[in-house]
Amino acid sequence: MFTTIKNALKTPEIRKKIMYTFLLLVLFRLGCYITIPMVDMVKLQSTMNQYTNSVTGMINMISGGAFSRLSIFAMSITPYITASIVIQLLAMVIPALERLTKEGGEEGRKKIDRYTKLISLVLALVEGLGIFFSYRSSGIFVQDGVLAGFVVVLSLIAGTSLLMWLGDKITSKGIGNGISMLIFAGIVSSVPSAIVSIGNLIIVDGAFSTKGLITAILMILGMLLLVVGVVFVQQAERRIPVQYSKKVVGRRMVGAQNTHIPIKPAMASVMPIIFASSFMTFPAMVIQLFVHDIETKTGFVRALYNLSIATSSSNVGWQYTIINAIIYLLLIIGFTYFYTYATFNPAEVANTIKQNGGFIPGIRAGKPTADYLSSVLSKIVLFGGIFLAAIAILPMLARGTGLNTAFGGTSILIVVGVAIELGDQLKSQLVMRHYKGFLDK
Repeated sequence: MFTTIKNALKTPEIRKKIMYTFLLLVLFRLGCYITIPMVDMVKLQSTMNQYTNSVTGMINMISGGAFSRLSIFAMSITPYITASIVIQLLAMVIPALERLTKEGGEEGRKKIDRYTKLISLVLALVEGLGIFFSYRSSGIFVQDGVLAGFVVVLSLIAGTSLLMWLGDKITSKGIGNGISMLIFAGIVSSVPSAIVSIGNLIIVDGAFSTKGLITAILMILGMLLLVVGVVFVQQAERRIPVQYSKKVVGRRMVGAQNTHIPIKPAMASVMPIIFASSFMTFPAMVIQLFVHDIETKTGFVRALYNLSIATSSSNVGWQYTIINAIIYLLLIIGFTYFYTYATFNPAEVANTIKQNGGFIPGIRAGKPTADYLSSVLSKIVLFGGIFLAAIAILPMLARGTGLNTAFGGTSILIVVGVAIELGDQLKSQLVMRHYKGFLDK
């Protein structure tokens, strides 16, 4: 990895892309500290301390702490992520949208991206209104009227729009996927505070704590093991051999070729966790929008709210935590299957192999090949879904340790996944430019 980065920095064109990406990420981090207008910072701090472990935890983690400051980037790119989920779901039920996704080519991709951004703006409007109405009762806004609501919501929508623009620029002119890089930068920015929280376990009230030291060592070892496990699963793949017979191409006879189809257990990456988290926290966000002082309420609405926030909050009963964990795990596994089959269609792959004169040894071409691929894929995806579920549930198991949420399983999965993707892109960029030092190795 370090050799790849060193070689990349030696290449002027790649170095420019890296610097461009770095400058845009710096701009993103600066925006995280620009508070929206009409906010009382003192009341904001006291209010946010009450919601440290609530439904806002995931949003605050992705935004790099921007939500806790109510900056212009408070909503981060969560509206865009939700919009992407909506588009993928609609593509499964609307034939025209499905054709546009699969057969539209570059123009189709641009249209899908345009639809996604339009939906993102609508969701940003709804989420912005939810933030304003949720925190208006806390008195964090110096004014409480239509003008204040307009300014607050408009600032939040503008911030999300700017983040989508930054993501597009990083993808087109920089290194890596823009949206992933923004999430990566937000999580990594919390590393110093996480280190401080670990240090606070060792030094308690100015005195050295042996118990705290042992706890900190166990946490660090656990995180290292988690990183190793994530790298192993991310890089693991099941290779299904494919053979192509001899055929005539033009005036040439093309010989038999042996290749393989790589199937990864973590093909869906961290998306199922994000999908499941959004699904679980959606009821709480809606309730916060329409019900004020939910903490004082009782009945079904309060029960639904507690069930929704149990993923990230320890202030609910154990029964809500258990039910939430079960639903959360099932959703992650279900979304893993959904996302994997949305990106890898066994029938289409089998048809492509057949059209190119290929076959899997021991398997007939056509439907038997599709059935075989589907069988293998379902087993591997099940393992990947269980792994993702185990990663996501770790913060709930270690909630009482006091460890910063930036070092949760989901965060590590995102950081490692983006780092691996970034390394692969750098390698491909070096190969494209025929970097001699890289090719020799």
